[in-house]
Amino acid sequence: MPLILTEEQTMLQDAADGFLNEQAPISHLRKLRDERDPDGVSRGLWRSFGEMGFAGVIIPEAMGGMGLGAVEAGVIAESLGRTLTPSPFMGSSVLSAKVLIEGGSEAQQTWLPRIAAGEAILALAVDEGAKHAPSRIATRAERAGNGFRLNGAKGFVLDGHVADALIVVARAEEGVTLFLVDPAMPGVTVERTAMVDAHNAARITLSDVAVDADAVIGDVGQGEALLDGALTLGRACAASTLTGAGDQAFKITMEYLRTRKQFGKLIGEFQALQHRAAHLFSELELARAATMGAQLAIDEGRDTASLAASIAKAKAGRVAELAVQEAVQMHGGVGMTDEFDVGLFMKRVRVLNELLGDAGFHAERMARAQGF
Repeated sequence: MPLILTEEQTMLQDAADGFLNEQAPISHLRKLRDERDPDGVSRGLWRSFGEMGFAGVIIPEAMGGMGLGAVEAGVIAESLGRTLTPSPFMGSSVLSAKVLIEGGSEAQQTWLPRIAAGEAILALAVDEGAKHAPSRIATRAERAGNGFRLNGAKGFVLDGHVADALIVVARAEEGVTLFLVDPAMPGVTVERTAMVDAHNAARITLSDVAVDADAVIGDVGQGEALLDGALTLGRACAASTLTGAGDQAFKITMEYLRTRKQFGKLIGEFQALQHRAAHLFSELELARAATMGAQLAIDEGRDTASLAASIAKAKAGRVAELAVQEAVQMHGGVGMTDEFDVGLFMKRVRVLNELLGDAGFHAERMARAQGF
């Protein structure tokens, strides 16, 4: 398939861009940050996201969603990158929804219509250390009666502080297992962590949290495949958000080059800056192609989808980093002041690069897959 959006996907892109530019521009992020909003996200905006159909993009139509695929989820994720909107989309509509669609019981899947409507926020609790390392899960799930007791700690849980339910990744005797956990249960401690980009995550501590067997998503010891499917989709969508953020930083910079004068000339007329801009444009197009290629591989069920998502995440991360660095440099010293938006994009890209594995993590993953 060609690496271009279809007419329907382009219409979805226009709708997402239009909605976010009107309802949640960068000033929305600034307002939440400056007023020290206790949630850091807008529940009202999330409900509107549901009304537009965006929150349920991959959720089957029978469960209130749009029943679309990874490419469409990436379209929305890219729009969120352009406006820097704080949103539960990644944690709820991508990661958690994917787990419940693929492995949830009938009772657990009752969360899906609520996610699609923007009425519920779910969070996937997987990371435990300073770096993304899903193969080194230390949280324990020990059998107790007809259920389990969970003990461990999680970090970088997207929107975990406002989550109505948590999907906790733990290690049982049989292997990696996923659990649906009520954050209000005894033994669950949630601490909000405001990140450098003014988005939010949480630290979650589990101390002898008693859950019954119905909390298990899928089968005991068989959670690794469910988790990998969700992480693959999440990485591809994170790549889209990185591409969106990098592309918007590039556009802001181009506008600055067209209007800022130095030595009596528009600085966009200087050949050195033109060469740097042309190089960055080419890199952004390569990142977008790698990202869409990964999303198509997911939608087509290819065996290469997981590694394609790693390639996309690594490429998009490096290119977005280049885009924001060039944006700040071409703006000069004022680029890092809070008055200009490019500094906000730099911070957002830094956080996104860590989410679900940085470029180094994915390079090592690719090397191991090829026998190095």
